[in-house]
Amino acid sequence: MDREFIAERQKGLQNYLNVITTNHILSNCELVKKFLDPNNYSANYTEIALQQVSMFFRSEPKWEVVEPLKDIGWRIRKKYFLMKIKNQPKERLVLSWADLGPDKYLSDKDFQCLIKLLPSCLHPYIYRVTFATANESSALLIRMFNEKGTLKDLIYKAKPKDPFLKKYCNPKKIQGLELQQIKTYGRQILEVLKFLHDKGFPYGHLHASNVMLDGDTCRLLDLENSLLGLPSFYRSYFSQFRKINTLESVDVHCFGHLLYEMTYGRPPDSVPVDSFPPAPSMAVVAVLESTLSCEACKNGMPTVSRLLQMPLFSDVLLTTSEKPQFKIPTKLKEALRIAKECTEKRLMEEQKQIHQHRRLTRAQSHHGSEEERKKRKILARKKSKRSAVENSDEHPAKYSNSNNSGSGASSPLTSPSSPTPPSTSEHAPF
Repeated sequence: MDREFIAERQKGLQNYLNVITTNHILSNCELVKKFLDPNNYSANYTEIALQQVSMFFRSEPKWEVVEPLKDIGWRIRKKYFLMKIKNQPKERLVLSWADLGPDKYLSDKDFQCLIKLLPSCLHPYIYRVTFATANESSALLIRMFNEKGTLKDLIYKAKPKDPFLKKYCNPKKIQGLELQQIKTYGRQILEVLKFLHDKGFPYGHLHASNVMLDGDTCRLLDLENSLLGLPSFYRSYFSQFRKINTLESVDVHCFGHLLYEMTYGRPPDSVPVDSFPPAPSMAVVAVLESTLSCEACKNGMPTVSRLLQMPLFSDVLLTTSEKPQFKIPTKLKEALRIAKECTEKRLMEEQKQIHQHRRLTRAQSHHGSEEERKKRKILARKKSKRSAVENSDEHPAKYSNSNNSGSGASSPLTSPSSPTPPSTSEHAPF
């Protein structure tokens, strides 16, 4: 085939892939990952999940799989199944199965103990776990199925059972929530984040699909993700900023993304955000600026307590009477602390590598630019001219010295009465 034709097609394919990989949802799609990296994404994860779930049901016969909920989530290695209890056939539940991620630093024993502890967590803004278990390579959790879906389903007017790409990648209508909804939901989410931070329980997985709606109440999902060591939905964003280096600051930054989506009905085009579109209230913009602006990403995130004190949330009245409960034994708290530090260390190492790569890329781009090449050519010409001038000046000087030495050696002898000048004949070239 013609080389020019192939080169043109390669360039077009690269441009196409660049567009796809800059889209946050598409870049995490299994088909895209398999195309770009087939060696690491060759397994059939649905089949693996089914095998694990089937093994579990051998010892727990009261549960029954109704149907797989195909691709309702964005994670490649996390699968969902619609469930029922055999003696309660009308009740619907959701089983989620996921294998381990790169930030799993808990020992197998501590990991399994903490997973089994999750059903005991009671909080008005945490979605209750009905059942949880784990082995050395994965975890399985069961929760009640919610027909209304998540906060993201509300924003995008989507059906909970539809595939993730269909629901959120190309919404038909973009519309944010009402100001009172933004205030109430935001306050509830911040309250549960503060609760988890105070307990020393790392989260790091806040986004609109991890917030279940129960009437006018938001309830946080997927506390198990941090125990499994799974990567955050927004990792590709906060890994760019070296000041966002703790799980607490990660939660605050992710809250900024969530608030933006609640306000404008879509995620930001890029982060940091230089300017914000008109919002229902300047109080909303103030919170967004503190979490998503260039200055915030450069200097660091506010604390959750600081956000709760801001005008957008400080006057919201919460009417729940449910008392939060989540007792974590001291030994497991220490294990969580160490795992959290390891997760943060890996994040900082990744941020350092990205920073160094950016510096190198900028330097290469700078030196390879047309402007820099012109500058180097001009400097090279100037240097060449300067060298030529210096050489031309040096040549007559040597010629002049040579002539002077020769005349001195051949000059007539002075008379004896005259003073004898210093002899130059020993310096003459001949």
